[in-house]
Amino acid sequence: MSPVFALSLRSIANRRLSVALTVVAVALAVALLLGVERLRNDARAGFAQTLSGTDLVVGARSGPVQLLLYSVFHLGNATNNVSWASIEHVAGLPQVKWLVPIALGDSHRGHRVVGTTAAFFTHYRHGEGRALAFAAGRPFAEAPARTEDIFEVVIGAEVAARHGYQVGQRIVLSHGSVGSGIGGGGDGGGLRFAEHADKPFTIVGILARSGTPLDRALLVSLEGIEAIHIDWLGGAPMPGVTIAPEHVRKFDLRPKSVTAALVGLHSRTAVFRVQRQINTHADEALTAILPGATLQELWGLVGIAEQALLAVSALVVAVGLAGMIAVVVASLGERRRELAILRALGASPRQVFALLAVESVLLALAGIAVGLALLYGAGAALAPWLASQHGLHLSLGWPSAGEWRLLAAVLVASLAASLVPALRAYRYSLADGMTIRV
Repeated sequence: MSPVFALSLRSIANRRLSVALTVVAVALAVALLLGVERLRNDARAGFAQTLSGTDLVVGARSGPVQLLLYSVFHLGNATNNVSWASIEHVAGLPQVKWLVPIALGDSHRGHRVVGTTAAFFTHYRHGEGRALAFAAGRPFAEAPARTEDIFEVVIGAEVAARHGYQVGQRIVLSHGSVGSGIGGGGDGGGLRFAEHADKPFTIVGILARSGTPLDRALLVSLEGIEAIHIDWLGGAPMPGVTIAPEHVRKFDLRPKSVTAALVGLHSRTAVFRVQRQINTHADEALTAILPGATLQELWGLVGIAEQALLAVSALVVAVGLAGMIAVVVASLGERRRELAILRALGASPRQVFALLAVESVLLALAGIAVGLALLYGAGAALAPWLASQHGLHLSLGWPSAGEWRLLAAVLVASLAASLVPALRAYRYSLADGMTIRV
């Protein structure tokens, strides 16, 4: 161990309280900086892995980002529905391999209810092409043969965990959806909706956790959506009209319209031609978007906010380093005699300079280490809550290359900042340090 390094450690140990406060300030700044960076990256990864293997998302004429948000991420609401005739037209295009319709508008205790077909479980992919898996039970019936088959529901893992639901349990859906907040979960945020209490659904399946909005959603058949609204008109129950569940099969349960549709093509080379065909559909104003391209557009919209968060975090780091330098500079007045004795014992000005620089770097390293510990501790404590409440899954792995670069930048900044007290110590003369001031 070099004499300068050993002397720096002893000097730090002699000023334990002020050093501890400085390390805590730097640690908090580092934890905030890395926390913002990790949240940003994990949020992006979570969004990017929500949907894969789908070539187009089709909805009513609206903005591409809005269509992507409400159809895939269950954020916000559609401006209009798409007629069933247009859905059949799109499904009949020769380039289309499969089409999965989606009907939104109902909820259960604040969770989105998604009306779709059994093909959803076959074609929906997330992450690196992973299919949906079941933790318990099965999908709802593909072609309801009995009345009971119409009122089957598959629930997400988070819905089951939050409310303690099991396969075979009966639940009641509500008319209307919350449509606010990333999580889309909870108990409705204090809002109350009209319940379809006369037509309860039976849970037949519970999805395994996928890290997508489906963890906080309920999936029912399109026939089920039509059945619970068969005695409704204009978004409200028809006065004096009640149709019992056992009688719904007497009516036509084919949907009149849906919210959106996921489309897969035989060949991706035809995606732009099919997109143009859908966007120019003469009978109805439709919008077809490429999920990946629209997601990039979304990142462009939120990029300014991300940069602002990083800038605020960088300012916090700068404040922490400034506090560290202030403590070191303030201690120089008390250490002038100590430094003068070192000079008298033969220490050169360069060695005094190195002593102060090494102390500042050691404080910064200690702050970085404690900051990492705070980051992982807070991440482990908050990860379950963020996953359940907001659908954000934090990664607790080894720092990424970007995070290492941020830590290196903090260390370089601390080294640069250490030059201030080191230069002041360098300029102290032996006579000045030994002079008794009255």
